[in-house]
Amino acid sequence: MISGHYLMIPRIALTSGEPAGIGPDLCIDMAQIEQSSEIVVLADPDLIKQRAKELNRNIHLELFDPEQPPRRQPAGTMLVLPVKLAKPVITGQLDPENSPAVVEMIKTAATGCRQGQFDAMVTAPVQKSIINEAGIAFSGHTEFIAELTGGHPVMMLTTPGLRVALLTTHLPLAAVSENVTADALIQVIKILDRDLHHYFNITQPNILVCGLNPHAGENGFLGREEIEIIEPALHYLCAQQISVQGPLPADTLFTPKYLDKADVVLTMYHDQGLPVLKYKGFGNAVNITLGLPIIRTSVDHGTALDLAGSGKASTGSLEYAIHIAHTMSQNSHRNPNA
Repeated sequence: MISGHYLMIPRIALTSGEPAGIGPDLCIDMAQIEQSSEIVVLADPDLIKQRAKELNRNIHLELFDPEQPPRRQPAGTMLVLPVKLAKPVITGQLDPENSPAVVEMIKTAATGCRQGQFDAMVTAPVQKSIINEAGIAFSGHTEFIAELTGGHPVMMLTTPGLRVALLTTHLPLAAVSENVTADALIQVIKILDRDLHHYFNITQPNILVCGLNPHAGENGFLGREEIEIIEPALHYLCAQQISVQGPLPADTLFTPKYLDKADVVLTMYHDQGLPVLKYKGFGNAVNITLGLPIIRTSVDHGTALDLAGSGKASTGSLEYAIHIAHTMSQNSHRNPNA
């Protein structure tokens, strides 16, 4: 007999992102496809109607009723949780007056997940510069959501056949070395081990760790971080029965010899691993924030203001982000104590 957990229909909050960009377009196009989850789009209904007309899409809007049980989303219908914009949107043109509503969408979705109203949240892209121009301190989705929900955020991108996590994220290269610490490594790797089990149903994740320096330090001739920081941290984790290997040279790690047996690669900084992942799967990759008490996934691209309203924006990354959020939601119910 199939467990009821396996039959659950996740209720996923989808923030429509920057209103002048392709976020609303993607939400409209996704609503044309039958969904196995209930997708609740946080958006201004007037904008959705306006953009649907520009895209020549027929769509039926329904207001979200939290009292109703989740249901699979039928094609042609969008379930909307209204968030009113301050001003009408000119497609492709940013307006800082609408930034507070953009931030409110994220806050409502994250808070709803924290309170159990939603099983997961998926975010369409925002324009950080215009949010800051509006006088709102905003360094990014990840940091903002972590402030709301707590936890230690770990950025992991995935595309079919490869997962890459980051020890440090948006730092100047000159600041990376001082942020590669044993404590940080131990905390991030423990989160990867726990969340890959909990959300991806991997019994004992195999985690590969890049070195910081070229050739993983070449036995100390090209840097000593591997010997003095990374290796001791990995020895400690191995003693905790965590399957971790490294430090490995980043220039040869991304080959079948290693990747065929890896569940995730942990890189030391942003551009050490993400160029490889995006080359392999750009447009079909997902940004996942692990280490939070909620499930959050996001597209792997920006607002693409020049494509807004054109009908040329691809839903590939958003489809995959919703699929991953659906899978993580179901697995978290299967593994409630993981």
